Amino acid sequence: MTLRIADEFASYRALSFDCYGTLIDWESGIAGALRPWASRHGLEVSREQLLAAFSATETVVQSEQPTARYPDILAEVLRRIGAQLGVGVSATEAATFGASAGDWPAFTDSSNALRRLQSRFMLIVLSNVDRRSFASSSRRLGVDFDRVITAEDVGSYKPAPRNFEALLEHLTDLEVQPDQLLHVAESLYHDHAPAHAVGLRSVWIHRRHALDGFGATPPPQHDVEPDWRFESMAAFADAAGV
Repeated sequence: MTLRIADEFASYRALSFDCYGTLIDWESGIAGALRPWASRHGLEVSREQLLAAFSATETVVQSEQPTARYPDILAEVLRRIGAQLGVGVSATEAATFGASAGDWPAFTDSSNALRRLQSRFMLIVLSNVDRRSFASSSRRLGVDFDRVITAEDVGSYKPAPRNFEALLEHLTDLEVQPDQLLHVAESLYHDHAPAHAVGLRSVWIHRRHALDGFGATPPPQHDVEPDWRFESMAAFADAAGV
């Protein structure tokens, strides 16, 4: 960390976070939940193949069913992946995967980095899940967020513009101006592109820096350049000088 880098963040008062993929290791959670199902049905698929199937399917389901709760989205995703692979999905299997988000692990650096950042910034979550799933994940993260905005609250899923419009609306209550907010996320598709579209600057937590491809998220539909890039939350907290 240099003083110059820390000074770049001096004018910001709040950070809004994507949760799953940024703070919660959703790729390990997704793969861990799908592997037993794949094994039971004799499917020989790699972790990256499972994540790619999830990525291609989840976005479609969310766009078709924007008001559905996230457990129902996940259940439908598994049913469609099964259909694509010619494998049946029982009601129990669909429901089990649907309920899995709250069990997905946190990245090992998330909790400590959030506590450090909270000493200087207000912390907001803008997440593509439901309230119940996030409540379980929040306990894993171990911090109290100043505001939590879920897809269930908004009635749509990122990258829909409405989710970021809702984020901006909440800033008034927090007495934060849009130019005092940084959006912090892993997904270029779900977060950085729509954040930039509403005029927010963003920090890329590039969790997949050592891996090829985009994993559980689709590639961005157009070029997007985050304003800062770090490979971990810990590195971001260091750069922010906390």
